[in-house]
Amino acid sequence: MATTVRRAVLTLPAAPLGPENPLPALRPLDETHVVDARDRARLPRDMARQIGFGALTTVLPVRVLDGYGRTRVPTRLDAVVIENDRLRATVLPGLGGRVHSLHHKPTGRELLYTNPVFQPADFALNGAWFSGGIEWNIGATGHTTLSCAPLHAARVPGPDGGDMLRLWEWERLRDLPFQVDLWLPEDSDFLHVGVRIRNPHEHTAPVYWWSNIAVPEDESSRVLAPADEAWHFGYERTLTRVPVPGTGSDDRTYPSRGDHPADYFYEVPDGARRWIASLDADGHGLVQTSTDLLRGRKLFLWGSGPGGRRWQEWLTEPGTGGYAEMQAGLARTQLEHVPLEPGGEFSWLESYGPLSADPGAVHGDDWAVARAETGRRLAEALPRADVDAAYAAWRRCADTEPGESLATGSGWGALEVRRGAYHLPGTPFAEQTLGEQQLPWLELLDQGTLPGPPRPAPPGPTPVSTHWRDMLETAPAEPLTEYHLGVAQWHAGDRAQAVRSWERGLVRATSRWPLLRCLAVAAGEGAQRDRAADLYAEAFDALREERPGDGDHDEAWAAATTALGREAIEALLTAERPQPARTVWSGLPGSTRRRGRFRLLEARLLIAEGDRAAARAVFDEGFEVADLREGSEVLDEVWAELTDEAIPDRYNYRMRPGT
Repeated sequence: MATTVRRAVLTLPAAPLGPENPLPALRPLDETHVVDARDRARLPRDMARQIGFGALTTVLPVRVLDGYGRTRVPTRLDAVVIENDRLRATVLPGLGGRVHSLHHKPTGRELLYTNPVFQPADFALNGAWFSGGIEWNIGATGHTTLSCAPLHAARVPGPDGGDMLRLWEWERLRDLPFQVDLWLPEDSDFLHVGVRIRNPHEHTAPVYWWSNIAVPEDESSRVLAPADEAWHFGYERTLTRVPVPGTGSDDRTYPSRGDHPADYFYEVPDGARRWIASLDADGHGLVQTSTDLLRGRKLFLWGSGPGGRRWQEWLTEPGTGGYAEMQAGLARTQLEHVPLEPGGEFSWLESYGPLSADPGAVHGDDWAVARAETGRRLAEALPRADVDAAYAAWRRCADTEPGESLATGSGWGALEVRRGAYHLPGTPFAEQTLGEQQLPWLELLDQGTLPGPPRPAPPGPTPVSTHWRDMLETAPAEPLTEYHLGVAQWHAGDRAQAVRSWERGLVRATSRWPLLRCLAVAAGEGAQRDRAADLYAEAFDALREERPGDGDHDEAWAAATTALGREAIEALLTAERPQPARTVWSGLPGSTRRRGRFRLLEARLLIAEGDRAAARAVFDEGFEVADLREGSEVLDEVWAELTDEAIPDRYNYRMRPGT
């Protein structure tokens, strides 16, 4: 059959994402993939330089997604299927362009780990993320803020005259447009993926890219790459060079043999072909290879310890097998960002397909033989020259304008193209995609004035780049303008000026709580815990006064109440003020107080009030913190305040060894 690209619907048990958190993400990132500054001194110079380049302190201008739960119901998800006689790829354009499934038709094998549910968890830079398939991580170290966001998608003529699928969007952490073209040549066993990131600006941009491939994990699965060494990161903020594969139970190429969650960034020699494969006991599995620009390869494993097993269970439904992650990126490690010059672009081609090798060689004791056998079989299935030729053919189509639209992403790209008059062939950001969140900024761009909301509502998101900050500084100094200006100044690192903007806005503001909350965060970040507590209490009272009578039923107001209530209680407990914290708690709707996150807050509040028995009862009754952050140890910390007993398995999410 000729290659086809068609719409489809995938029905999965899914937990609703919930609304965006309307509070601007002013706080530093709670990111586990960080290397201490002292540790950088012993790293290779180029690696240390790129680790220190372009690190983020917040996820502004992106909003946090933390309003999901864990109740799953059958849900229809829009999908696009790319198919020929050999392969069928199922893509979810509404969820970051995730490749949900890659099915090899002649053998009937699924090449990826496909999660049978959609269950968000707090792993992305901005919160919600889900496991399984192939994801496209762009922006900064971590899972992309687009993990659960819609991308633009369209049918595009491919290099061989058939159709390919183009995904594209404007990545807002770095203000960079990118595209992902999925091309399945007729009769091919390999899905080709052409990727391009462009920098239309007049400044150098930090770029991050890692393609993340979830593969089934069992006792016999082995991950192979052309390397004898790797950089190990074990969630202790250090990178250590280790030999590959290791020995015996320490063999780092069998994901099931690890004890704790860990990353292994392979040191692939210069000039060597870039590839990574996961092969089962019979020597069958998936291989990924690419043109040379995508230099990095990585294995992530959960390990066999209770914390890793608990996370695996958390991300899916009971009875589902485990998974490991093979990854491919622009740098040697995920802690690095690569500079992209003004007006420049990065582009490369990846290929995904089935691979079979001699199981005796693959699983033998000689790593060099195992590696050579896998590389030889890859060369037979897809010669390196064929990948280079496919890349050259795809590049001739990279600027081709899309045809039939298959999905629509955000309007932020259209706003930026309107502002910057950028010419981006192949990735149109049409003005008809501008939505409610962009319209006030379009008026600022055209009229020089930021309009107020048509009805009382939490403020919308704030563009924070230099261009928008300059426009806000010259716009009439209305309270809402001062609020947004302060957010942009905070993002730029000018915190003192941000505080002055928020204080100016507060003088004439009729809606005071957004400004008070920003000032509360600033006080907290400045170690002024008592002032932060006072401002948070005032902000929560102001929100309750300003919120309309049906605020509990309005999604945006309910999200604001929940988010501000949580921050206020945490700040008041930090300031050792349990009584006003209890007042805020009592002002929250009952449905909010019953959430797992707030049950945990209740236990902390009870401890602060001196009622440890009641706090222990909260744990004994059981709760689930749906938005528990990857690497968070808060459950252990609160449990340790109650008892010397070992933490129950249901609350054990520890990712660090020795704890």
